[in-house]
Amino acid sequence: MVRLTLDLIARNNNHLRNRKDETITQYLKRITHVNFSNKHIDCLDDLSACRNLTVLYLYDNNIREIRSLGFLTSLTHLYLQNNCISCIDSLSGLKRLEKLYLGGNYLTVIEGLEGLEELRELHIESQKIPPGEKLLFDPRTLHSLSSLSVLNISNNSIDELKELSVLGNISQLVAVDNHLNDIKDLEFVLRKWPRLWRMDLTGNPICQKPKYRDKVIVISKTLEILDGKEIKEMARQFLLNWKASKDARKKSKEENTADRLVFQQLYGFDHPQAILPTQYQNQKYIEKDKPKYFLMAQMPSDPKPSHLQKTLAKRTIDISEDIRQLAVKDPTSSLPGQDVLEPHLHSQVVL
Repeated sequence: MVRLTLDLIARNNNHLRNRKDETITQYLKRITHVNFSNKHIDCLDDLSACRNLTVLYLYDNNIREIRSLGFLTSLTHLYLQNNCISCIDSLSGLKRLEKLYLGGNYLTVIEGLEGLEELRELHIESQKIPPGEKLLFDPRTLHSLSSLSVLNISNNSIDELKELSVLGNISQLVAVDNHLNDIKDLEFVLRKWPRLWRMDLTGNPICQKPKYRDKVIVISKTLEILDGKEIKEMARQFLLNWKASKDARKKSKEENTADRLVFQQLYGFDHPQAILPTQYQNQKYIEKDKPKYFLMAQMPSDPKPSHLQKTLAKRTIDISEDIRQLAVKDPTSSLPGQDVLEPHLHSQVVL
């Protein structure tokens, strides 16, 4: 068992030499960097006497509790990777902390970081989580980390990112080797992160989705590096143009479909072979003994129409008693008292 004490720091600090006739207390006040990584340390004393300590290296030890570190109010960098920490406790006093490294511990919930208003980087990768569970985030902690810019959550069995969308200042996200699989979930957070320029999702199932990289580049206009590969501006412009063209075709198709639906509603037709009213386009086809209107059979679109379909598509069907209930009175008809169909008011259908 190795305990980190003030005396141990004073005797083993190679970053700063003692001055002549300087007391331990005076010496500890001047210390800014302490490195006790990989020293088999499992317990921490109150280190608040090191009031000017800014960087503390304690990675690769056996530390279980970190509550005594909450009094180091000048600390800006704290390295606690690969210890036995299962709870983030009493760090809210570290008002100047900018970088926090907690990877390789036993955390199951990220909490207790409220008050760290200057925190820019949070590294919590590869927690030793029980099988079947995933790393969770306390919403209060997430909402308090408005300044966070770099987040590493790799290898934590995480299957969605939606709750992290509140981190609006994220510029770099590393989330490799998780269980991310939903492109809609990814799209949601990307639209909430306008400053994101680097993202790494290598090792997630989502990376195997068709056109995954293309979709991400189109969604996020700020990304510069995706999964370790630079995004060329020429490639982005090509994909954006392709997306715009695809959307335009889709919109045109939807408008055509809407027009057909409106026509069906107006005339009561509910199947693609409905009989549609139209006008003669050429007056020479209007004979004295024929009505001014006729009907055409609308055939379904077929890239290879049969001979019968071609024939039916060209046939005209005179108005008869079978459709008289659909007709309206036309006082200009050449046949007095004849009921005829009005032409379609929105578009002419020519087959």
